[in-house]
Amino acid sequence: MIITESGLAKIKASVQEKVFFGHEPTAELIAILLVYLVQGILGLARLAISFFLKDDLALSPAEVSALMGIAALPWMVKPLFGFISDGLPIFGYRRRPYLILSGLLGAASWIALATVVHTAWAATLAIALGSLSVAFSDVIVDSLVVERARNESVGDAGSLQSLCWGASAAGGLLTAYFSGFLLEHFSTRTVFGVTATFPLIVSIVAWWIAETQIAAKTDWAIVSNQLQQLWKAVSQKSIWMPTAFLFLWQATPTAESAFFFFTTNELGFQPEFLGRVRLVTSVAALAGIWVFQRFLKTVPFRVIFGWSTVISAALGLSTLLLVTHANRALGISDQWFSLGDSLVLTVMGQIAFMPVLVLAARLCPPGVEATLFALLMSVVNLAGLVSYETGAFLMHWLGITESNFTNLALLVIITNVTTLLPLPLLGWLPASDSTQSEPSAQTLQPTALELDSTSSKHLAQPFLPDLMTEFVAQPLEPETVGDD
Repeated sequence: MIITESGLAKIKASVQEKVFFGHEPTAELIAILLVYLVQGILGLARLAISFFLKDDLALSPAEVSALMGIAALPWMVKPLFGFISDGLPIFGYRRRPYLILSGLLGAASWIALATVVHTAWAATLAIALGSLSVAFSDVIVDSLVVERARNESVGDAGSLQSLCWGASAAGGLLTAYFSGFLLEHFSTRTVFGVTATFPLIVSIVAWWIAETQIAAKTDWAIVSNQLQQLWKAVSQKSIWMPTAFLFLWQATPTAESAFFFFTTNELGFQPEFLGRVRLVTSVAALAGIWVFQRFLKTVPFRVIFGWSTVISAALGLSTLLLVTHANRALGISDQWFSLGDSLVLTVMGQIAFMPVLVLAARLCPPGVEATLFALLMSVVNLAGLVSYETGAFLMHWLGITESNFTNLALLVIITNVTTLLPLPLLGWLPASDSTQSEPSAQTLQPTALELDSTSSKHLAQPFLPDLMTEFVAQPLEPETVGDD
């Protein structure tokens, strides 16, 4: 069959409209989408990291939790990366060189894990460097999207962000199951070696970014102006009080690493099955996003935060059935209970966390939106570190080890009940405005897997803890950017 020129034109127009949401598939757009795709694909090694720390390095649940909290530090200083990119261009370019360096750093960190890492401290450093690579590239690519989204028409608002979200989600979904499947047939270090190839894609496609070289070597005036605007914004009571609430809401302890040890050492879950759980929870997260957007986005912040937290805490206690093996008495196998409970908890947890992004967007006043939003997400990430470290303390205090899970039920109760502690402070949130009233919320498209390095706690995936959350694709954040 011969396709005429007009037919080819129609096919091209259809692909552009349906696949690229009306955006011309330029080399630069393809490069941006590939960066987001890689961010999702890096979840391929998430399970491998968990097993590597547990089996190869023989770390305890408390040590793993403490290590992952430290390794997530780069996500807490993301605004700094925006300042560096804006104020310190390399060879006159603000974006392209940093993308190249980020990809090389990421590849180096994974190669190190595949070859020379043999101690907990070395693992922490390698994971932290990989985290730095993804965090910095995330800042750069988000800034590129924000700069180009300014030229969108009103009717196309948010389409570019949605396209990027789709690429990131696709990468995560593609690797969800295979993260376990590969571990079933290959060693953790082999998986690390395979993963090391993907950051190199970021370095390669960075050359496709269209960027005009600037004459100035440094432009700290941009940074100074942003800092002044930022201080003026955060000093307002209407901003710092909701921010403080978000911090407290996210900072409650997590039991993720303890559950990973329990499900693998006690229940005997294999990597392939855990990959299936990852796939189920990834799809469930998408379902949670849809439910929120379809039915709950008009609900006031205080209401959605209050009820979603209470329901999530109640549902989280269902894991006690697995810990006490009560599910077996009910005739439900450990595997089926884990799949079903993880699905329900993920949907509810996603609904509970969605308002965080919307609220963060709503708090940002005109003129400082990008910088303040990045700062707010960093505060949420800092809360994640507190969550990991307090969880590590509780595991150590309760005597939970790689083989002793006597007090795991108590840990489950503590971690779920403590999520209710911030609720008396709901008055710190805006009183009546709903998510629908905030246009900027339309551009905040969370990923299908994780929303930020702390979101896993509230996504409630106890059977597959997200110990590598810093490597999972992040929500599209309009980072600190200056005009090129």
